[in-house]
Amino acid sequence: MTPAVEALRAAGVTFDLLTYEHDPGAAAYGTEAAEALDLDPATVGKTLLAETGTGLAVAVVPVTSRLDLKALARALGVKRVTMADPAVAERRTGYVVGGISPFGQRHRSPTVVDQTMAGLERVHVSGGRRGLEIGLAAADLIAVLDATVAPLAAPA
Repeated sequence: MTPAVEALRAAGVTFDLLTYEHDPGAAAYGTEAAEALDLDPATVGKTLLAETGTGLAVAVVPVTSRLDLKALARALGVKRVTMADPAVAERRTGYVVGGISPFGQRHRSPTVVDQTMAGLERVHVSGGRRGLEIGLAAADLIAVLDATVAPLAAPA
């Protein structure tokens, strides 16, 4: 299994594993997962990495929106953030783009979860590879990651 699954097992969290056949031609990984698994896209989070100037941070926002970088900077208490280079994100997390999970990353980074996801009973995030989603309580997502909750989502 993936490091994400192992991290959740170690944390003693209840979760579901959902699998689907990944289409290499898919334009957006999170949207593909929502459609393939017949999930409400507002409950499916995408895991994004941002450079803060002092290291990387993780943001989890619904696939129906985009990340507001200014809002992330405010939530982290830094002046400015930029999206991390995909190659840097892959090296830092140990996952490939499209399969980056907020759980079980090689190097733990400060994590911020969008407030709209935090208010949901159940959410879905990547399980650590394309075609694998984890469903769990939003409260468990936040607790296991020791995440901050803040408004991060902007209209797509």
